Amino acid sequence: MAFVLFLMMKGVKSIMELGKKKEEEAAAAPPEPSKEEVLLTEIRDLLAAQNKK
Repeated sequence: MAFVLFLMMKGVKSIMELGKKKEEEAAAAPPEPSKEEVLLTEIRDLLAAQNKK
């Protein structure tokens, strides 16, 4: 009985570690901004520059 419980806990632990690795990989590589986001950023910066004048 104890051996079966040990195997179950070992399996759960390995699944949790795989999930953590995937989360770390996703967090490590931020996505590049889309063309729309780049364009909106440029528009925002131009409007901010105009308001400062």
